Amino acid sequence: MKNRSTQFNFQKRLQRRAVLQGSGVAMSLPWLSAMRSAFARDAGSDDNARDQPRRFVAVTMGLGLVSENWMPEGEGKQYKPSRYLRSLSDLRDRLTVASGVSHPGVTGGHRAEASILTGIPMGSAGRAVNSISIDQLLAKHLGNATRFPSLVLATSGTSSPCYTESGAIISPTTSAASLFAELFIDKSSAERRKQAARVRQGRSIMDVVAEDARSLQRTLGRGDRDRLDAYFTSVRGLEHRMQQSEAWARRPKPEVDAEQPVDIRNPSDLIGRFKTMCDVVNLALQTDSSRYITLHLPAGGGVVPIEGVDQGYHSLSHHGRDEAKLSQLAIVEEAIVDQWGEFLRSLEQVDDAHGSLLDDTTSMLTSNLGNASNHSNQNMPVMVGGGPFCHAGHLAFSQKNNYPLANFYVSLLQKHGLEIDNFASSTGTMNGLS
Repeated sequence: MKNRSTQFNFQKRLQRRAVLQGSGVAMSLPWLSAMRSAFARDAGSDDNARDQPRRFVAVTMGLGLVSENWMPEGEGKQYKPSRYLRSLSDLRDRLTVASGVSHPGVTGGHRAEASILTGIPMGSAGRAVNSISIDQLLAKHLGNATRFPSLVLATSGTSSPCYTESGAIISPTTSAASLFAELFIDKSSAERRKQAARVRQGRSIMDVVAEDARSLQRTLGRGDRDRLDAYFTSVRGLEHRMQQSEAWARRPKPEVDAEQPVDIRNPSDLIGRFKTMCDVVNLALQTDSSRYITLHLPAGGGVVPIEGVDQGYHSLSHHGRDEAKLSQLAIVEEAIVDQWGEFLRSLEQVDDAHGSLLDDTTSMLTSNLGNASNHSNQNMPVMVGGGPFCHAGHLAFSQKNNYPLANFYVSLLQKHGLEIDNFASSTGTMNGLS
């Protein structure tokens, strides 16, 4: 009886502290299988809810996928896998493929890249004002639990599908080496103190602005007072985020058993750069450095260095049903889907408190283009892997009257615990995906 009690107490310590202490030294522990039963015993407790983070990784493509190569035959879990899905057969129970999906009202071909994660029509001239992307909405509500509320990445270029609440595009990080350094290479203690002081100084400026604004309130009409109150709310939110930034600035970064990657110089090596970024993203998730990550694969024009490919990627995507181009394009696109599958497997191989990292991480592979050859934004490729969903196999919606992708975003928000029932063009949660 004493031994069982001792084991239980040890597991509780593993759950609550996850450290070993002795002689004034504390050593952090990695996830151990012995922790699992302790977590299970406390299922439903507030502490356990905090210890069960949800994560989202969006992989977005600028040039889509040829539909007959990714869309399976049949519906539901009994579908017959397509060419691209065959390599994901071991992940079949962890995947949902949705066809007949798009953002209603979104047109503009390549311009619709801005709408992938927002669902907001930008028009052919791109003059419309965009809105917050799904990754940034999640980060706004839940991102403060980690050092980096979100990570916006790309394999090359300056474009991304990520937008702020005011509709401003967020420029991506394109260097895997720089990303690794930002995540894991620590500054000196003195530099960390300086960074914290800079954050503190910014917060004190906000305090002055807020005080000045309050003095105006007595002289304003009701409408202006309401607007000023909204301003105060945003100021308080900013101050709160800055306080958290100061706390993170003082903490050392996590240590990982991995070398800093070397960036691939060839900007056309889409698959190599995709893999290198995925490796760092995996580490970011493992260390809980960020929970909301977007990785964009832009519409590059160079020749992807894969055997059997000798024409530029962008040129191949505008194939006009030319068989030679379609053959080479399939090699590139199959490699993209294969690498996404490898990323999912890498998450599945990492234990965390509730199973594998894939159990708590939803990853979506999609594109703004359903047919890059004619610039159609209908029938977007949509594949969802992992996370807390009961996966449905193939959700086959109408190819003519597309289903709103924003419904999936509402499902995602609710799985993250947010009481949000609409996003962009949504009409509810996604049918068939629970």
